[in-house]
Amino acid sequence: MKLLGITFCLVGLLWGGLRVGQFRTPEEGRKELEVILKEAKDREGWEGRRDLVKKGVREGLGFKTWPKKTKMRIVRHSKVERDGYTVENVGIETIPGYFLCGNLYLPNTDVGEMPVFLCPHGHWSQDDLHHHGRHRDEMQYRCGALARMGCGVFAYEMVGYGDSKKMGWEHRWDAQVMALQTWNSVRALDYVTGLPGVDVKRVGVTGASGGGTQSFLIAALDDRVTLSAPCVMVSCHFFGGCRCESGLPIHIRESHVTNNAEIAALFAPRPQLLVSNGDDWTKHTPALEYPFLRKIYELYGAGEKVRNVHLPEEKHDYGKSKRMALYDFVAEHFKLDRKRADESKVELIDPKTLFVFDDDHPAPEGLLKPNQKVKFPE
Repeated sequence: MKLLGITFCLVGLLWGGLRVGQFRTPEEGRKELEVILKEAKDREGWEGRRDLVKKGVREGLGFKTWPKKTKMRIVRHSKVERDGYTVENVGIETIPGYFLCGNLYLPNTDVGEMPVFLCPHGHWSQDDLHHHGRHRDEMQYRCGALARMGCGVFAYEMVGYGDSKKMGWEHRWDAQVMALQTWNSVRALDYVTGLPGVDVKRVGVTGASGGGTQSFLIAALDDRVTLSAPCVMVSCHFFGGCRCESGLPIHIRESHVTNNAEIAALFAPRPQLLVSNGDDWTKHTPALEYPFLRKIYELYGAGEKVRNVHLPEEKHDYGKSKRMALYDFVAEHFKLDRKRADESKVELIDPKTLFVFDDDHPAPEGLLKPNQKVKFPE
């Protein structure tokens, strides 16, 4: 087993330190998980490896230490009232000159201490500027239903989508997009946990596809997240085909190799829901990734806190049945009223009105030039 682990490391280094797309077969992924479990045979062994992998992911992103958190300029406007919640357009300055834009969904009734959610999106069509990313129907349904349950929800965009695209940023401009998006998620957590009345013990993240990658990355790296629900993404053999998922050497370090199933397992023993389907790389989740995560969780006596909802007849999306599974899981672990997650009460908003910057709300001065090398504050 030790020899196999060394072989994996050498092969990875020959590939330039990157694992991209369908890098392994499912059977090769299975063998790699077996190697990891040999090292993590008990809680002490796992926690030693966990700390090593967590450090490797951060350093693979280019952060020997986390960047300095600079004061954020906040742009917030255009509140829309809906049945049980409100929606506002919000931009936060994550580094000097770069605004992460999104929509803030809030319950419009007194819920006491409020749980919060981050909702990143995946690589959905960019053919129509107004109907992709955080503007999509499924995102509005998901965020509206979570807000009706009593959660504050920030639906935010990838680099090169939405407002970012309008300002000239391209999603695949550089491998550094992976680092910028991860840092955006850290700053998004700063923003939502700083909202009035937030219960910092109930902080969730969920997204599908590339948004699923962002979900398990921020959940692994930032201990403020207390519930994670990556949808149609966690795999031990598929690594995402975009630079924002596999453009930097987070999986292969001189000391070890890892995969996205192990990165998701770094979140143990906090509640985690894996949603999978029968039409993409997650079709093996019930037999591969979920049993692996379950064994890691059982080291903490918390096997029941990780769950897999597998939908073998469905495809790669965050469709209604997947969202229903999310609401069940959130209601259970955040102690919320599941009946409030009634999507028939969620009224869709014209995507044209969801942008943060427009003629009435021009972008602030001093923005970074699009697609330039980003210097993170030290």
